[in-house]
Amino acid sequence: MDLKDHIRGIPDFPKPGILFYDISTLLRHASAWRTAMARLAETIAPHKPDVLAGIESRGFLVAAPLALELGLGFVMLRKPRKLPGLTIGLNYALEYGTDRIEMQADAVQKGQRVVVLDDLLATGGTMSAGISLLRQAGAVVPCAACLIELTFLKGRDRLDVPFEALVAYDS
Repeated sequence: MDLKDHIRGIPDFPKPGILFYDISTLLRHASAWRTAMARLAETIAPHKPDVLAGIESRGFLVAAPLALELGLGFVMLRKPRKLPGLTIGLNYALEYGTDRIEMQADAVQKGQRVVVLDDLLATGGTMSAGISLLRQAGAVVPCAACLIELTFLKGRDRLDVPFEALVAYDS
């Protein structure tokens, strides 16, 4: 099954000149979604994760069902002030400005193997920050993965772990 057949391109969203890759069409097609989860499970299982971490918010849609499929725990990497309890965070640079990603301080144990997931890899800034935050907490990050990679933005070049994507767009 070609997963690209189930991903819709929305021109000029969220602003003119941007082509948004919408996974809602993939999510609502049960067979395609099951195929995507099975392929991701096959891709990350050899890295022997203990826990999967999803990046807010569409990364939750990928990581949570995949964790369930693999019999693993799930950790949320969120925007600031969205998690209860003690949190740790990391500020990171964007093209224009900065952002912050946080997780609960007790979400991972030192030495746990945590694979980071999101729906899409663009410039790699958020994924790189998620990897750094998990390492700050003592986790080992053996790989990262997404449903979609925008290869023309060269985001994987910012990552220092193996990276896998199910679908790639070159422009």
